[in-house]
Amino acid sequence: MPVNRQKLKLLYLMRMLLEETDAERGLTMPQLVERLEELGVSAERKSVYRDLEALREFGLDVRTLSRQPVEYAVVGREFAFPELLLLVDAVQSSRFLTQRKSDALVRSVKRLAPARQRKLLDKRLHVEGRIKTQNESVFANVDRIQEAMARRRKISFLYFKYDAAKRRVMQHGGARYVETPVRLVYSDGYYYLVAYNEKHDGFPSYRVDRMDKIEVTDEPACRNARVAGFDVEEMASRAFGMYDGEPVRATLLATDEAMGAVIDRFGEDVESLTAGEGFARVYVAVAASPAFFGWLAQFGDRLRIEKPKSLAREYRDYLRGILEAYE
Repeated sequence: MPVNRQKLKLLYLMRMLLEETDAERGLTMPQLVERLEELGVSAERKSVYRDLEALREFGLDVRTLSRQPVEYAVVGREFAFPELLLLVDAVQSSRFLTQRKSDALVRSVKRLAPARQRKLLDKRLHVEGRIKTQNESVFANVDRIQEAMARRRKISFLYFKYDAAKRRVMQHGGARYVETPVRLVYSDGYYYLVAYNEKHDGFPSYRVDRMDKIEVTDEPACRNARVAGFDVEEMASRAFGMYDGEPVRATLLATDEAMGAVIDRFGEDVESLTAGEGFARVYVAVAASPAFFGWLAQFGDRLRIEKPKSLAREYRDYLRGILEAYE
């Protein structure tokens, strides 16, 4: 049964105001009436005035622009144009999105802007060194993990890594992991799940895009003092690339050149003291890992481990192992 188009009048009016107007450009009353008639909706000025008032009452920020002739426009929106630009840039630079999913999300963001501004959002951001993941299952994985956390249930999943031939190799001998999901973390362009493992009383992390066949189990999630007191911010401050371990209180000797990168990594409130002209001692808690050592190595002698000596020796052995591979 065909819909009476006259009943769609208010919806048509709202759509044209959202798509065709903004703080700089509106539509006059004759234009509104003409647009409605083109859609097969008869309209009189008085009825359109009532409709505009109804839209204001509904919560749409319809304003009268004092021009000759008078124009009507939606001025206030959920997202300002600079915010939409940031959203588009964030979507396009996300490593965990495939190009297809990235393009689809950008199209959705563009619909939040009036038509006149959409072309300004239609750009392709280049991110140096970005390699798009090809695993779109990350969205379903995140959804399932969130469901498990909301229901306070454990999850069961397979986990894989890649071998030299780019083949997936299932970890744990191909057996399913059964863990308590604790927090989802976005780090270095990827989603990670921080879980609680009862057997080892620890908090392993898993790349969400490398989790497969996730199931929400009927087994209740573990609830204890360690899980309740888990501090993701504290973990993130010491973990590099989501490699976690026992935190080590370290003293780093940094030159002026390296301090910017130290602040980028640990924040402006990182504890530090000057240590002579052009040097500072930086006091941080870190977990020894290849990711931390790799981050440190990029600074050469501009940033080095002063204490503890055991951590410095471990770093030296890491570097020596790399050198030996080239001999």
